Amino acid sequence: MIRSSAENGSIGPRVKALREAMGLSLRDLAERTSVSAPMLSQVERGETSPTLSVAGRIAGGLELSLSQLLRLDEGEGVSVVRKAERRTGGSRKHAYEIITPPLPGQRAEVSAHTLKGGAATGGPGDPPMHEAGSRETAVVIDGTVTLHVAGQEYRLADGDSVTFDADLPHHFENPHPHEDARFMSVVSAGLRRS
Repeated sequence: MIRSSAENGSIGPRVKALREAMGLSLRDLAERTSVSAPMLSQVERGETSPTLSVAGRIAGGLELSLSQLLRLDEGEGVSVVRKAERRTGGSRKHAYEIITPPLPGQRAEVSAHTLKGGAATGGPGDPPMHEAGSRETAVVIDGTVTLHVAGQEYRLADGDSVTFDADLPHHFENPHPHEDARFMSVVSAGLRRS
């Protein structure tokens, strides 16, 4: 049986966790939602349940839909993605698979990439640049790749990893013309604060 956060009483802690993850104070969220800070505080502590209208405004202030905030479209907290179910994209020269499920409100995405010899990311069929404040960590699984980020180059061999601000212009390149390179990437959305 699928239960929403509202049904199991966990909307308050969820609102608080999401607000804090976004670096917002109660006052900040109040300004974004037109819901008073004392009311938001009561919701977070579980002292009151918001009306659907208020919950909708809170969801909007947290950059979620109401169903995402209430977790109406989620199961019991565990999501398995079978290999055959991975979302795929890219091209013949750069193929990628999204390993994480497409859950609402998810703040990180894990992907596996294969770069053919001499190929680079950032071509047709590749995803757009990451949102402001994103961080990316990549681990080379096989071969060698060169990360180009903000005008600098970083050569990475099998087993090396790198973490960088993913909202900066960047791409990965396989410098070997006849060998494939593989790497894993984790992009965490909106974590870096200026």
